[in-house]
Amino acid sequence: MKLGIEVLLSNPSLIAKLKGKRLGLVAHPASVNHDLQHSLDVLAAHPDLRVTCAFGPQHGIRGDKQYNMIESDDFVDKRWKIPVHSLYGTHRRPTEAMLRDCDVLVYDLQDLGCRIYTYLTTLLYVIDEAEKHGKEVWVLDRPNPVGRPIEGFPLESGFVSFVGAWAGMPMRHGLTSGEMAKMYLAETGKRVNLTVVPMEGYDVNHEGGWPLGELAWVNPSPNIATLAAARVYCGTVLFEGTTLSEGRGTTRPLELLGGPGFPATAVIEEMQKLAPNLCRPVSLRACFFEPTFYKYKGELCEGVQIHADHSRYQPDAFQPYRLALLMLKALRRVAPQQLVWRDPPYEYEYEKLPIDLLNGTVKVRQWLDDPRSGMAELEQLLAPGETAWRAKAKKYYLY
Repeated sequence: MKLGIEVLLSNPSLIAKLKGKRLGLVAHPASVNHDLQHSLDVLAAHPDLRVTCAFGPQHGIRGDKQYNMIESDDFVDKRWKIPVHSLYGTHRRPTEAMLRDCDVLVYDLQDLGCRIYTYLTTLLYVIDEAEKHGKEVWVLDRPNPVGRPIEGFPLESGFVSFVGAWAGMPMRHGLTSGEMAKMYLAETGKRVNLTVVPMEGYDVNHEGGWPLGELAWVNPSPNIATLAAARVYCGTVLFEGTTLSEGRGTTRPLELLGGPGFPATAVIEEMQKLAPNLCRPVSLRACFFEPTFYKYKGELCEGVQIHADHSRYQPDAFQPYRLALLMLKALRRVAPQQLVWRDPPYEYEYEKLPIDLLNGTVKVRQWLDDPRSGMAELEQLLAPGETAWRAKAKKYYLY
């Protein structure tokens, strides 16, 4: 298969459309081709293309910033001598001053298929600002590593933020970046000169969406260290909204969940009792870990590791968002005093609870806090919005 960046560079007619235009590349460490050459290097080295600036999203174009609300600075690329503008610093949208350097914004970020993974927000912001300032947008498409399944409550308009930039979108949206760009334009009526360069030979339904054996996994952000972490992220990211550890500071971030005194074995048993169907597509293992930074630094934590990296993994059946909510519900039942919702701020929101910001609604937290509610009530809460999004999103599928 070919990535969007590879299709572009192998297609003279596409190159001709960009010839003579100033390009601004939106990239991060996972913006690489099959040979692990960075997109900035292959575009800037092309004799018929002119890259005049670059943009780094959250965590920076180099991927050096560990966590949210740790901002990146602007700098000049040492090799190509072009400005690199931070989209996670003083500004989170391209400004008029930044855009003076380019005619075309070329977006080439590896996404995770999750609403709150902020590279998606950056894509929507790039489109917004391109419309304001009369710039073209080219999206060089990449795989969605969690494929087509859809999960989550549709983001309510009152919860739009940097971790949810478009009302109505569920947590797990089932689209590639190119498909999302097309959908966003069509559904919002934005007037932008958009070109999506699709992949060739990509099967979104194979092995959960990631072309195993063909592409190396490069961390798109520091804590998505494995493909398994990408597979579980749409659920385990919810633990950022709790006082529990999501595994940051360990060698398996977003796969390990827990904290000091976390009743791991009892939680797993309760999960299997409440919804065995949600547990079967992966393996759950009680374990211990000691973070070297962030929550519970230097403290022994008991927790659960979600294993989505072996033969038991069933990509079509796995529902990471529901599994994470099941784990929180199970904890509420076996140790109601243990779970405490984290206080703001979170991603520049200083009033709403982080767990509500992540879910895009207060309704999911209310379900978790209600001792009378079970999995049937959760399904009633989630299913209508998921069905509506699925019907709408299908019109924009490229694969």
